[in-house]
Amino acid sequence: MTATPRTPQRPQTPQTPQTARTLQTPHAPQTWTGRWVADRAGIALSGSERLPELVGLALRENRKRAHLLVSNVLGKHVPQRPSVVHGAGLELGRRVRELLGEPAAGRAVVLGYAETATGLGHSVADSLDAPYLHSTRRPVPGMRSFGGFEEEHSHATSHLLLPADPGLLAGGGPLVLVDDEFSTGRTVLNTIRDLHARHPRDHYVVVALVDLRSAADRTRLADTAAELGARLDLVATASGAVSLPEDVLARAERLIAEAAPAPLPPAAAPAPLVRVGLDWPAGLPDGGRHGFTAHDRARLDAALPRLAGQIAEALSVEAPHAEAPHAEALPGEPVPGEPVPGEARRVLVLGFEELMYTPLRLAGALAERLGGDRVRYSTTTRSPVLAVDDPGYAIRTRLAFPAHDDPQDDASRERYAYNVAPGSDPERRFDAIVLVVDDLADTPALHRGERALLGQLRQVTDRVVLAVVPSHRPVVAASAVAEPVAAEPAVAEPAGWASRAVLPAATLPMPLYGPAFSSYRADEVAWLLKDLSGVALEAPAEEREEAVQSGGAHYAESLPVEYQPSPQYQELFHQALRGSARRIALAVGTVAETLLRERGPGLVLASLARAGTPVGILIRRWLAFAHGLAVPHYAVSIVRGRGIDTVALRYLAAHHRAQDVVFVDGWTGKGAITRELVDALAGTNFDPDLAVLADPGRCVRTYGTRDDFLIPSACLNSTVSGLVSRTVLRAGLIGPDDFHGAKHYTELAGGDVSAAFLDTVAAHFDAVRDLAVDGADRLAADRDRAPDWAGWAAVERISAEYGIDNVNLVKPGVGETTRVLLRRVPWRILARRGAGADLDHVRLLAAQRGVEVEDVDGLPYTCVGLIHPRYSRGATGTDGRSVTGTPEVPGGES
Repeated sequence: MTATPRTPQRPQTPQTPQTARTLQTPHAPQTWTGRWVADRAGIALSGSERLPELVGLALRENRKRAHLLVSNVLGKHVPQRPSVVHGAGLELGRRVRELLGEPAAGRAVVLGYAETATGLGHSVADSLDAPYLHSTRRPVPGMRSFGGFEEEHSHATSHLLLPADPGLLAGGGPLVLVDDEFSTGRTVLNTIRDLHARHPRDHYVVVALVDLRSAADRTRLADTAAELGARLDLVATASGAVSLPEDVLARAERLIAEAAPAPLPPAAAPAPLVRVGLDWPAGLPDGGRHGFTAHDRARLDAALPRLAGQIAEALSVEAPHAEAPHAEALPGEPVPGEPVPGEARRVLVLGFEELMYTPLRLAGALAERLGGDRVRYSTTTRSPVLAVDDPGYAIRTRLAFPAHDDPQDDASRERYAYNVAPGSDPERRFDAIVLVVDDLADTPALHRGERALLGQLRQVTDRVVLAVVPSHRPVVAASAVAEPVAAEPAVAEPAGWASRAVLPAATLPMPLYGPAFSSYRADEVAWLLKDLSGVALEAPAEEREEAVQSGGAHYAESLPVEYQPSPQYQELFHQALRGSARRIALAVGTVAETLLRERGPGLVLASLARAGTPVGILIRRWLAFAHGLAVPHYAVSIVRGRGIDTVALRYLAAHHRAQDVVFVDGWTGKGAITRELVDALAGTNFDPDLAVLADPGRCVRTYGTRDDFLIPSACLNSTVSGLVSRTVLRAGLIGPDDFHGAKHYTELAGGDVSAAFLDTVAAHFDAVRDLAVDGADRLAADRDRAPDWAGWAAVERISAEYGIDNVNLVKPGVGETTRVLLRRVPWRILARRGAGADLDHVRLLAAQRGVEVEDVDGLPYTCVGLIHPRYSRGATGTDGRSVTGTPEVPGGES
């Protein structure tokens, strides 16, 4: 653990400026938390009577500025009652409303500054009920910055403005700019000049908790307003001035050098860690990084009691176990039923850098639910500050930990949580800590490693609750994205779909998660499917083909009987897995590294259920292993002849940028699904470029290999795919606002190898990491990467040679041939002569079904499966329906 409060050596000649005495007022704490700095560094404050109750002093580990004003009401460095933090912003907002008057206040837009004032700006906007945007230091792949500016004295200087709707800052109403303090006003001037050059307006209002500008700084602000021809007002809770000695930087450096780390607390068993599954409203932004409207505010207000109840439940449950609906034990936690400490007297809700507002509102709702004076709120920060365990110093303790959200800027990767550890005062100890982060920050770096934040929190409290909210991926206007895209609806049909994409319809269904649906972990995949487990849909292959034949039914309206492998076949699967796991891991890594380079860390995986699902999970695992990324992953249905599930697309567009979604599958055959995906996504902002592990059909541009090799997940059906069936689309079962359907075969759990497949492949990640990077390099440089559809041409040649008049009866490649043997009525198997062990399972299945395996020279695939032409009326054509007409069976029956 890295709890680093510092105990300084006593200076031989302490300085006691007059200001340190004058700041003792009836409203101030008994010990002012700026006294230690004032005495030793000669920094003096003067001004409003309220200053000492609002701020203390600390020393920055920053050569640009020696001191830090530490707010007692901001909730950044000092834990505070959430009502006080929110109330400080609400009061400033009321004062702005009085200044503007009701008509102008109704047209105002509020802009807050990252990272410290994101929550304060939100609170001001709450008071005005105005739209809100805050600057950010987190670049978002694909989004164009509306503007940017510099904060010269900061440890991380660059600010970005990334509104989903650029029109948010283009109006003519007053712009209210909110920061925690004004020391020089340069940041505000930089902002106003940048925005005014783009969209001039008549009135700016600058808002802060404290205004400590010099006379020269005040003159500069007034001169800028006159230069721009705009009115500029300032509203602050308190004002004053800072007096700095000329050698303040040298004094600060000396004090920091003299300070020594305090002894580490005695080692103890880590506190229980529980993840609470928040029922976060679909499409609700987690903050103002991309904009936050009055509608968003109303939705959050309505959801807060429910969300606070889920957190309270996680705090009170005796041990994390399945009976607590919203609480989930994390790996390494106590066994179910093991007692943990009783009800917490002091609870800290700890936010995460720019994510201040959502944790603040959750803390406020939790305080109301728990009652009493039990809840405090603060957040982690990028800002490096000296910690001194002294009552006269504002930063008593410090936890230093590595960044866990894969930051893309060039600033330090060190992060801090101040005044969270109790230090030498046991009364400061929190009995429980609720850490609130967004999903981009819920990475292995948060959980694992000697200095990981969660590990350190578990050393300083009795219980830690982790609450993860989805980082908002807005559906943005075309003008807000970095690369030009067609200004089309997110999905071209059905009519009216686009209007429901930005604000999802109330009828949008929710995803399914394991273990209730599928044997995969809930964090590995969200199934955009409807559960049809209670519906009888299966029939033997021959009966199913005849049923389709009799009325031209669609193949997706029923399911084949799940093949139950013999012990001999199961052993072949495990042999195949052992022999090919490293090769699969390399293909996974090559695809993952390629996607990360081309799509950025904000990518969203959408695997084509069901064969693509284990592949999507493996890619997600690679990104977590190699880059500490926790990317969202969904499974969606696509049906030949009917396209992709449009309700699933609506869900994806409501929660993410369409351009970030990457569709994933296991392999290609002749490319029918690839063509289906391209057709289905035409006219949308979704990218139809399919990513696969193996592309023997040469019909995609993102692949791990173009060799036709055995991916063992093709050897089985549901028992290697999370116990989930193939997808179903049938009238009467699937309505217009339903996802496509599927079944969860819980009765097959005894033969489930889904986790074993994933774990066996992932065990090779470390060994092939460098090779995967090399593979991505080669793919990027490959001039032959574009699809040439050679597989489709080969299938047409085989169809002609064997007298089959429909290419859909020809299934090329190891994966598709295996499916023919498991699901369809096979006629014969063509095997490339000398193919070897890759076809052992195919030969076994063929022998069990009495199907001839014909060795062929010069076959472009390892093998090809031919569906029995006698059942061609029941086989599916390019439209997904039965083929009419029954050709003669060449060569007789088999």
